[in-house]
Amino acid sequence: MRFHGYFRSSSSYRCRIAFNLKGLAFDFVPVHLVRDGGQQRTNAYRALNPQGLVPVLEVDGQVLTQSPAILEWLEEVHPQPPLLPPDPMTRAAVRAFCAVIACEIHPLQNLRVLQHLGAEFGQDQDGKNAWCRRWIGDGLAACEALLKDRHGTRFAFGDQPGLAEVYLVPQLFSAQRFGVDMAAMPRLRTIAGACEGLPAFAQAHPSRQPDAE
Repeated sequence: MRFHGYFRSSSSYRCRIAFNLKGLAFDFVPVHLVRDGGQQRTNAYRALNPQGLVPVLEVDGQVLTQSPAILEWLEEVHPQPPLLPPDPMTRAAVRAFCAVIACEIHPLQNLRVLQHLGAEFGQDQDGKNAWCRRWIGDGLAACEALLKDRHGTRFAFGDQPGLAEVYLVPQLFSAQRFGVDMAAMPRLRTIAGACEGLPAFAQAHPSRQPDAE
């Protein structure tokens, strides 16, 4: 497997955690999203992913894009240990939790959106940070509320980390980066603390990647 990603990309971070949880090795190909005008914009990279986004996974001559699709593929092809719970209703709840992050939060903090805010609307870094705090904060507050009736487990939906944590931990990294106030989100903070002590999460942290700056 060849994995194209960027150390600070939330989507790449998700996949790294999942690879680690499942004990899967991969060859890493760094794609710097800023250097050289953005290496994701080159013709060679767009031949892999016409969107010009990370991550990309190459497997046996096939190309997978979009982290949710990559993660679902991993779960189907490498089902142990599972990232999703066995019963359909809880699986749906996990997917809904993940969708809040992948569909509602992440797109609004994406680098190309922040670059557009600067280029078209004159927002400086403080303005971009305020934008991110608003939308990340709102989304994570919803995630906290989704877990309000789920108690007694170490992680969001059980006693082992799963897909919810794969999405949550990278989003909390972004929340910290943009200065989101997490004081009213004790459940998310507790889950994050439980993940910090696990090698699969620690080794996937952006600061530990070969392309980290």
